[in-house]
Amino acid sequence: MTKADLIEEVSRLAELTRKDSEVIVDTIFDSVVRSLRVGDKIEIRGFGSFRTRQRKPRVGRNPKTGDRVEVPAKKIPFFKPSKELKDLVNNSASAEIVPAPPPAPPNAH
Repeated sequence: MTKADLIEEVSRLAELTRKDSEVIVDTIFDSVVRSLRVGDKIEIRGFGSFRTRQRKPRVGRNPKTGDRVEVPAKKIPFFKPSKELKDLVNNSASAEIVPAPPPAPPNAH
C-alpha cells in the first residue's frame, strides 16, 4: 500500500474529500516524524510503537573498492509491532480486520 492508496482508503471509509484525507494522513505522518526527531516514543495501542535507536560509529567497507569507511553514529527509526498486530497478521492473513466486541459488564452472568 502506498501513501496515495492510504489517502484513498481514508477518503472512502470516512466519506471525506481526497484533499481532507490527504491533510489527515500528512498530519499523522508529520506528527510521528516530529516526535521521533525530539526523541519521543509513539505508542499506538493495538498497532505498535515507534522510537529511535542509537547506532554506534563503526568502520565499514566500500563494496565497490573494498576501502575502509568511517560510518558515524546515528539515530534510526524503529517500529515494534504490538502482539495484537502480530496475531492479526499471522492468524488472519486473508480475513478482514474486525474490531473486538466491547467487554461484558462486570456483573453480567
